[in-house]
Amino acid sequence: MLKKLLPVLLVLIGLGGGIGAGLALRPEHIADDTVHAEVPETADAHDTTEDAKDDHAEASHEADGHGGAAFDYVKLNNQFVVPVVHEELVESLVVMSLSIEVEAGLSDTVYEREPKLRDGFLQVLFDHANMGGFEGEFTNSNNMDVLRGALTEVAQDILGKGVTSILITDLARQDV
Repeated sequence: MLKKLLPVLLVLIGLGGGIGAGLALRPEHIADDTVHAEVPETADAHDTTEDAKDDHAEASHEADGHGGAAFDYVKLNNQFVVPVVHEELVESLVVMSLSIEVEAGLSDTVYEREPKLRDGFLQVLFDHANMGGFEGEFTNSNNMDVLRGALTEVAQDILGKGVTSILITDLARQDV
């Protein structure tokens, strides 16, 4: 009888100890229900409906704390793919995602002019690649500042002075 009862007793003790340790060691932010905040769902990167545009604008509307000025952060729908060419051969591909920081209320204008923006951004990215900007330590801060500055200048030419900066949200280089 003891042979049959001992394994069951050991399983129950182990289970109780595991639950007790889990409760005792859980992080405080999980234990406190008041900390949980609902995260809004983002639209699919290929979704170009008006609802997705509104969701992007509403989810990204923030105040920056400088005199109460509000900005919208508009994520461009598709990634940018830039070939890095060396001696007439594609050496690697750079894939990046961009967002644009604009004054509040200009989100719709960004989406309306997105094809022109993408064209201008691609030209800047191709020029940057041709000058060697994506070779070696391509993510150092000086390189990124030059690239952001050029992208911001193009965006301001197309959208006006309501553009405050360009955010590089994803960046990867894949050697071929």
